[in-house]
Amino acid sequence: MERRLQAWMHHAPYHERYEFVPLGKISPDLQHAVIAAEDARFYQHHGFDWHAIQIAAEDDMEGGRIRGGSTLTQQLVKNLCFGTGRSIFRKGAEFLLVPVAELVLGKRRILELYLNVVEWGPGVYGAESACHYYFRTSARNIDRQQSAQLAAILPLPLKRRPDRMYRYSALILERMHQMGW
Repeated sequence: MERRLQAWMHHAPYHERYEFVPLGKISPDLQHAVIAAEDARFYQHHGFDWHAIQIAAEDDMEGGRIRGGSTLTQQLVKNLCFGTGRSIFRKGAEFLLVPVAELVLGKRRILELYLNVVEWGPGVYGAESACHYYFRTSARNIDRQQSAQLAAILPLPLKRRPDRMYRYSALILERMHQMGW
């Protein structure tokens, strides 16, 4: 809805692509690539990765590159409830909702929902739509390399394209290997 409104305000065309698929119809390679890229400790934390948050805060305080410490659960709550805006109110509400999401949904459902609602490009939402849009295949059939390339665009899906993400996707593939995937 937010992107549609932005397009309307700028008198730009907007076409939304979205198709929900169950987690079982999303390649394990894509699941693993997204976890390796976005939240390597997904299965170890309960909604907040305090270690990643600490590293992000230290990097920010040292004037280094600004990086996020958000988990997949935090990103899911943000995407479902708050959109792309930033505010202290959103962070406070997110802080309250993330533990509830972890408790009620569980890891598999959080991953399934995240992969189905995350934005992968202009008007491209969900893994199935992203796989068709960029690689003309289904989320079930996407290969390991393509999965890493898709995961590589998630931090900036409106600015990045999978076909330009070879260095970062190689890093994601290495992380996947280190994680036993």
